[in-house]
Amino acid sequence: MRVAEIFGNTVQGEGPSTGQRAVFLRLSGCNLNCSWCDTPYTWDWSGQNGRAYDRAAESTTMPLWELAGDLERLLDPGALLVITGGEPMIQQAAITRLLGHLDARLLTGIEVETNGTVIPSAALASVASFNVSPKLASSGCDPGKRYRPAALDALAAVRSSFKFVCSDWPALDEVVELVTAHGIRPADVWIMPEGRDSYAVLNSQRALADVAIELGFNLSTRLHVLLWGDERKR
Repeated sequence: MRVAEIFGNTVQGEGPSTGQRAVFLRLSGCNLNCSWCDTPYTWDWSGQNGRAYDRAAESTTMPLWELAGDLERLLDPGALLVITGGEPMIQQAAITRLLGHLDARLLTGIEVETNGTVIPSAALASVASFNVSPKLASSGCDPGKRYRPAALDALAAVRSSFKFVCSDWPALDEVVELVTAHGIRPADVWIMPEGRDSYAVLNSQRALADVAIELGFNLSTRLHVLLWGDERKR
C-alpha cells in the first residue's frame, strides 16, 4: 500500500465525527488536482499547485502486515481509524485486505474519506463508513473527472455522509443541485468552509452558516485548523 503518513492519537477535525479521538492513515495518490488542496504532498510530483514534491520522500510502499502493526500500536478502543489521502479509494482493494489484518477489537469505527469518484466495493462498504467530499467548480478540477454520477449514487446507498467545501454562499446552489440529483438527504450533508487558518475558517463559516441552516444542512468547522493551524501532523 502506498502511504504518505500515519499519525495519532489526535481528533477528527471535520464532518459528523468532529472532535472524536482518531488515528489517521493517509494514503498517497489522487485522481484529482484541486487548486486549493491542503495535502498536495500526497500527489503533486510535478508542481501543478506551485510546488513539486519528491515522490520518494513523501510516499512509502508498505507491506500490509507492517502497516497493520504500526496502526495497532497507535489505536486503542474508542478511537476512530480514519483512512484519507489523497484519494484512498484508488487503493480500496488493499484497504479491505489491511482491515482484515487488524485486531477487530481495536476497530470501533472506520471512516474512509473520499472525493466521491470511485464506486465502493461491497466488501469495503460492509465494514466502513464514508465521508464523501464531492468537489465543486471552485476546486478547478475538470468536471468530467470530479463528477461521477454512478459513484455518488453508489455512495448515497451505503453508510455515507457528504461534506462540501464551500468558499462562499453561492456555492451552496451547486450543493443543492448535487444533493437533489442524487437523492441525498439534507441531514446527511455537512457544509465546511475553505480555509487554512482560523481567521479564514471562521470568516467563511460565518458567511455560509445562515443559508446552510435554512437549507437544512449541517455545519462542519475545521477543528484541526482552529487548534493547530496549517501544521502538518506526522
